[in-house]
Amino acid sequence: MRPLKTLAIAVAVATAATVTQAQIKIGFVAELSGPQAPLGQDQYDALMLLVEQNGGKLGGQAVQIIKEDSQLKPDVANQVVDKLLEKDKVQIITGVTFSNIMMAVHKKITDKGVFLIGSNAGPSPIAGAQCSPYFFSTSWQNDMQAEVVGKYASDKGYKSVMAMAPNYQAGKDFVAGFKRTYKGGTVVDEIYTPLNQQDFSAELAQVASKKPDALYVFYPGGLGVNFVKQFQQAGLNKSMTVMSASTVDGTTLPALRDAALGMLSGTFWGPDFPNEANQKFVAAFEKKYNRIPSQYAAQSYDAAQLLDSAIRKVSGKVDNKKAFHAALKAADFKSVRGNFKFGANQFPVQDMFMFDVAKDSKGRVSLRTVSKPLVGHTDSYVGQCQMKTL
Repeated sequence: MRPLKTLAIAVAVATAATVTQAQIKIGFVAELSGPQAPLGQDQYDALMLLVEQNGGKLGGQAVQIIKEDSQLKPDVANQVVDKLLEKDKVQIITGVTFSNIMMAVHKKITDKGVFLIGSNAGPSPIAGAQCSPYFFSTSWQNDMQAEVVGKYASDKGYKSVMAMAPNYQAGKDFVAGFKRTYKGGTVVDEIYTPLNQQDFSAELAQVASKKPDALYVFYPGGLGVNFVKQFQQAGLNKSMTVMSASTVDGTTLPALRDAALGMLSGTFWGPDFPNEANQKFVAAFEKKYNRIPSQYAAQSYDAAQLLDSAIRKVSGKVDNKKAFHAALKAADFKSVRGNFKFGANQFPVQDMFMFDVAKDSKGRVSLRTVSKPLVGHTDSYVGQCQMKTL
């Protein structure tokens, strides 16, 4: 009996080792409560859509997704990241919705040699001097969405523009990006509001008094819903063009509906893109969740596709960090935006578009492609990145 018992133990140990190796642990961190929850929820739903389409796997390997809510609080974000790193022993973290959260956790994660695949926030420091080989973005560097709006404003010949944004890293990036590409006119004022401010009546009164040709705004999630409704209530929609970034999008339009019609938005992707990968994604997302996906969903689906391709290339051996890094850098997948590649700082190099809010073929309020002001656009901080090698 002894040889049989020894054999049984050996088989059990081997089986356990196989199971452990096959299941890759991935942490997902995002805003999942409060007014900004729709952004994080779209990120999570799109990630899980691909995991479920693949039968619970990425790259042919079983994965465990551990979801954590950062609550838009840097201290909470640090706590949940500590849990993911120390208790759950995740090998990869993805998500991260707001730039103040990204700035709080980026160094903690990458210093541990854990790969962070950002699917929204793109603050300028981590695209530049604080870049890391362990960080990849499938969205954009913050300024990029602003830069396309600035270029559009220049092309349209607006002579005076006011800018409004929350007073935190992303808000500053989004105004700086707009100013960088807005030529031939003047930004007559910049208004920064507290990140948790919901009432914009005083600021809108300032806008009305200065009568700019156009107003440029960045108010994501619930902030955008409140801003647009108050802008309309003030009657400014009748006399002023609104150009925005991350304000009127798939997360806010269901609440805004006709109130947002005609407003402009600059970003990298729209649900009406005709490429096959995007049309399949939009159809699958709508079928499962009964809503039009937002850009947050689109860039998170691309994060899932990136992981799927890279994990497959290394046959699930994500602990081989040099090989896994090369597999991520290759970005060998069909992006919902069309062409996709990484720049030297591992942010996307991509076309940037302008959209307006209009009714789609089903009568729903959605984004409609208007123009492509920036082609093959690289972020403005890549030259500051001295990427280390693994």
